Amino acid sequence: MNAAIYVPDFLVAAVVRMEPALRGKAVAVLEGKPPVVTVAAMNEAAAAAGIEPGMTKLQAAAYPVELRPRSTAQEAAAHAALLDCAQAFSPRVEATAADTVVLDVAGLDRLFGPPAKLAQDFEQRARELGLQANVAVAANPDAAILAARGFAGVTVIPPGKQAERLGSLPVDVLQVAPEILETLDRWGVRNLRALAALPDVAMVERLGQEGLRLQKLARGAVERPLVPAEPPLEFEETMELEYPVALLEPLAFVLGRLLEQLCARLGARALATNELRLILGLDVTDDGEEVSRSSFLVARENQASAEKRETRNQKRYCLRLRLPLPMLDSRLFLKLLQLELRAHPPAAPVVKVTLAAEPAQPRPGQGGLFLPTTPAPDRLELTLARLAGIVGEQKIGAAEVLDTHRPDAFQMKRFAPSVTPASGRLSRGRPAVARVGETPTRTAAETGAPRTLAFGVLGWETAALLPAMALRRFRPPLAATVEVRDGEPVRIAAGEIRGEVASVSGPWRSSGDWWRGGGKTPRIATDDHGSNWARDEWDIAVPDRRGIALYRIYRQLDSGQWFVEGSYD
Repeated sequence: MNAAIYVPDFLVAAVVRMEPALRGKAVAVLEGKPPVVTVAAMNEAAAAAGIEPGMTKLQAAAYPVELRPRSTAQEAAAHAALLDCAQAFSPRVEATAADTVVLDVAGLDRLFGPPAKLAQDFEQRARELGLQANVAVAANPDAAILAARGFAGVTVIPPGKQAERLGSLPVDVLQVAPEILETLDRWGVRNLRALAALPDVAMVERLGQEGLRLQKLARGAVERPLVPAEPPLEFEETMELEYPVALLEPLAFVLGRLLEQLCARLGARALATNELRLILGLDVTDDGEEVSRSSFLVARENQASAEKRETRNQKRYCLRLRLPLPMLDSRLFLKLLQLELRAHPPAAPVVKVTLAAEPAQPRPGQGGLFLPTTPAPDRLELTLARLAGIVGEQKIGAAEVLDTHRPDAFQMKRFAPSVTPASGRLSRGRPAVARVGETPTRTAAETGAPRTLAFGVLGWETAALLPAMALRRFRPPLAATVEVRDGEPVRIAAGEIRGEVASVSGPWRSSGDWWRGGGKTPRIATDDHGSNWARDEWDIAVPDRRGIALYRIYRQLDSGQWFVEGSYD
């Protein structure tokens, strides 16, 4: 058994799919370039109003019909939606024509019910995708195609009844050359029943093998295998605007319609998306170039981060929206696009909108019984996007420590909930790296001793007997005045920290990013993340009213300034 899905007046249906307000109205589609613009197709209501193919635009405008330009992009999207409708039920789908697809329904009754219910499901799914289709089920593909073209709604032809059910259809459903139709009309053949009754030998003598093929089609006796289509898995919708749009509100209305169609197509394939691509055609009247902004709302690969770049391009505005998790919510997507367009508006009015989605497998929704409740991914993403529009994309996210020895070096990445390991334990960070001059096999944390004593005075054996100590860092570091004698600090003054230095250990010199300076020798520069740096660190003991206080201090070698980084406690 095979089923055919046919969309009548396909050129008009592709336009109405993007403009649902036109449904039920008289619509004609125009093609050509001015001044030669003619009617290419029309629906039944427009034909009843008097519209005929080949009319000029000026002639058609005199009738009460809606005129729309032909769009090959909309037609391609409508054909892709038709394929999505069929492949939602069966993997064996043939793309017979732009307006017709045929699928193998053998065995589907166990999943979806009898053929009549299955055909109704096809029609309902096509309606959800914005297409009004005729559906027919028959024993062979060509009989199903003729029935779908000739009968409105849902048609089911039992096996062996093809010639009887197809006999009343006009010969126009065969879609053959006009010369053959004219010949059949001179013979008085008006329907398929009359064509099927003609003698076989006489048909071959007058029309050749083509006549024999048409006669078999009229009898519903053509047996052939399906040729399954393997289209690329692409989801793209395009709408060409009749007038340039300069405001966000009407543009959001267009985006909402495109997103609904994309989500419906993805849902038909049981897919979601983790990336949206928006391309706006701009109405550029000046001779200059327009700015095309590309905004990435998510990080590289599996981690989410925000990055933004601007490129020069003519008459186009490009926006890429990546999501941390696969989602399928047209309202959420519309909000995210609105926030981004509000933050980075196009530089000119919009005349064309193209929206594409990258397919992805949906995220499983089941959570653990003993895991804390986390925010819904869609609400979290929308909240982060709104905050980014207020404070800026570079000022929101999660701090990520950079893989460098530079203290306090970090970058902001896109916030996303971390995946809990199967063991339920937190993963360890990267191991500590010993400084030059320290024993590389043990660290101060492992011995439970401050670095001042463990590395400088008492040695490992004695330091291991001391209680564990931690460094309490000052944020920001305290500016200090340090008196140096023989290369070592002997006195310090930093706010309430004042006095002689009783014990000192150091210095530990650290530097990095010197290769960015362009020279062969290390060069000391400012303390920015993007430049080279160098500093000397000391651990000191200063007497106070409670006894001995231990501090870590450092000196920036480029400026010579001293700072107190923290205290041991």
